[in-house]
Amino acid sequence: MALDIPTRHGIHLEQAKAIASPLLWCIDDKQAAEPSQQGWLSLGNALNQGDPLADDLVRWMAAQGMSNGWKQFDLALSGDCSQSAEPIDAFMKSVKSAPKWLDHRKVERGLAVSARSGKTGMRVLRDFGLMAGYQASAINQTLVKTGALEKGAAKRVAETTKWWMDCTEPGGLSPDGAGFKTTLRVRVIHAMVRANLSRREDWDHGYYGLPINQLDMQVTYLAFSVMFLLGQRLLGVSINQQDADDVMHLWRYIGWLMGVNDSLLVCSEQEGRAALYLNLLSQATADETSKQLGRALMDEPLGRHYPNFQWLRSRWDKHVHLSIIRFFVGRRGMKALGLPIWTLPWYPLIFSPLNFLVQNTVRRLPRGNDFLVQRGRQAQAAQLRIMFGNQRPDIINESNIKAAE
Repeated sequence: MALDIPTRHGIHLEQAKAIASPLLWCIDDKQAAEPSQQGWLSLGNALNQGDPLADDLVRWMAAQGMSNGWKQFDLALSGDCSQSAEPIDAFMKSVKSAPKWLDHRKVERGLAVSARSGKTGMRVLRDFGLMAGYQASAINQTLVKTGALEKGAAKRVAETTKWWMDCTEPGGLSPDGAGFKTTLRVRVIHAMVRANLSRREDWDHGYYGLPINQLDMQVTYLAFSVMFLLGQRLLGVSINQQDADDVMHLWRYIGWLMGVNDSLLVCSEQEGRAALYLNLLSQATADETSKQLGRALMDEPLGRHYPNFQWLRSRWDKHVHLSIIRFFVGRRGMKALGLPIWTLPWYPLIFSPLNFLVQNTVRRLPRGNDFLVQRGRQAQAAQLRIMFGNQRPDIINESNIKAAE
């Protein structure tokens, strides 16, 4: 039986158009960014769609006892499928049958582009992808209702960064790779959260649709691909057509592994920009949860683990991030996120031209690109150590699973 389209779909259409309008400047085919009647209906219906394979698996796990079911799933993911039940077999068979469009050469090149982005890429994902994304208030409900505020922004950002680095390590997306396995574990935890929130009396299905639905999964995947590319360019990183194609292909595959429907995956950056624009038109704009999450993330650098000059470096990083956020979201976005509206985009204005000059000079040198890739990955690994400190950089642990049940 068809479900009614959730009332959040396009509820703030004019405001959403104003927020998303800068994207139109870089979309060649403006017609593709105009929702047709059927396309708009499809987007609305996606708010009621989950991930059938993962949802079936979680229902089976719940019947076995979630802890016992998870152990069996984890064994299968580690390669022991000798005694797997049918829902586990169906899930594993699906994810290990690579889509026909997958090009491993593009994936490998996309990994190199991700590494070359260094700390700039990490800042883009945090300040453009995550922080700016908090303006989509309906998506915030999942974070708020699962206790993300109590868990702490520092831990949440560190775990997401670890997953991103696992996915973008050479070989990370092979069936034995850390990125492949972690992505599938996160996918199943999302299904657990979806089942949990769907049962709760305080979840308004008529307004929100399904928790962690297909439309919200799409905008997350587009943040890691389209917004990642756009943000890097704005911060002075030179991205050519092949770089962009390779990153888009890499994230098309990661999105597929994460359970995003094929119909919501895109082939090119231009398609991705149009898809992102249409998705943003559907999203409800900022509310009080945007400010709660925004302020928590603003103070996240204060919880980092610097080896020296802790007080100074943590506060410096906080103001660098605020400056970058101001550059990306403007004064209106800062106000919507509960951030200091007097902040100026000083850091990007100074850093971007220098970054552009250095990157383009080094890339012209013999093996210059290889040097940037190596240096970028080293910078990312160092930043991850600062985020986790002496803690073990686990993403999926018993507390994560219990919180999702």
